[in-house]
Amino acid sequence: MSNVHEIYPAGRIILREVGLRDGLQLVKRFPSTAAKRKWIEREYDCGVRHFEVGSFLPARTFPQFADVLEVVGGVAALPGAHGVALALNERGVNAALASGVAEIGSVVSATEEHSQANANRSRNEAIANIRRLCELRDGSDHRPIVSAAISMALGCSIAGPVDPNEVIRLAGQCYDAGADMVAVADTVGYAGPKAVGELTAAVVRIAESRPVCVHLHDTRGMGIANASAALDSGARVLDGSLGGLGGCPFAPGATGNVVFEDVVFLCESKGFATGIDIEKLVAVRSILRDEMPEETLYGALSRAGLPGRAASLPG
Repeated sequence: MSNVHEIYPAGRIILREVGLRDGLQLVKRFPSTAAKRKWIEREYDCGVRHFEVGSFLPARTFPQFADVLEVVGGVAALPGAHGVALALNERGVNAALASGVAEIGSVVSATEEHSQANANRSRNEAIANIRRLCELRDGSDHRPIVSAAISMALGCSIAGPVDPNEVIRLAGQCYDAGADMVAVADTVGYAGPKAVGELTAAVVRIAESRPVCVHLHDTRGMGIANASAALDSGARVLDGSLGGLGGCPFAPGATGNVVFEDVVFLCESKGFATGIDIEKLVAVRSILRDEMPEETLYGALSRAGLPGRAASLPG
């Protein structure tokens, strides 16, 4: 496998499109496999290279990810593209390893209350799951990157405020368990820029040379401001979903992930080259409108267009 620093080079901005996994978590209707592959191919043509492609979860319960193998294969067929899939137990990890996906993600909740409600396990068990994932990875012919997301890291919809020191402790445990990268996730859009910046800076310090991802939701309209704070505090990997798709079952009424197109514009406006054509990216939203017409799409770039140009497509 490629070294983590080849996929996530130090100092370079990496934007990961998570619409195909996190974005489809709660949708009423989901795209066909052909539409998913078209979604990936068109974003790839725009310059996107990192895609969260789905989860290895029971297809009976999560039919939107029943085609994860085909989607993994679609990303793998594109030169330089990198696929990420979620695996939450040993069965899923073994399936993910067999699929050849380039990165396997796992999750640790920042609070015990959310861990029990979301995964029916303790935080210690979640850390043990990451350690086992790394052991299975290290014993396999295919050695993907392992990433660990700390959900509810900036505030929990069940337990309320979260002690940043708990998140820092959990991040250290994830790295000690063998994770190549830790993601700090504001799963329900709880926080503002000050909290995001301070926590990001603290995790970047303990990560040393290892990459740190920040995963944001726009529940309270703070997504782009929080992404800017994360960049200012040293994060160089950011997640977002096309059209702001997504949501969390523990945040009723919440909007989804921070809008991917707007994050691209933010990075470019701050002097970070992304290699992504924003106007072409906004046009990819047509696939979402065709495949999921009942889903609300968000985004300032799609509404207003780039400065000095009118938006080329409706919302």
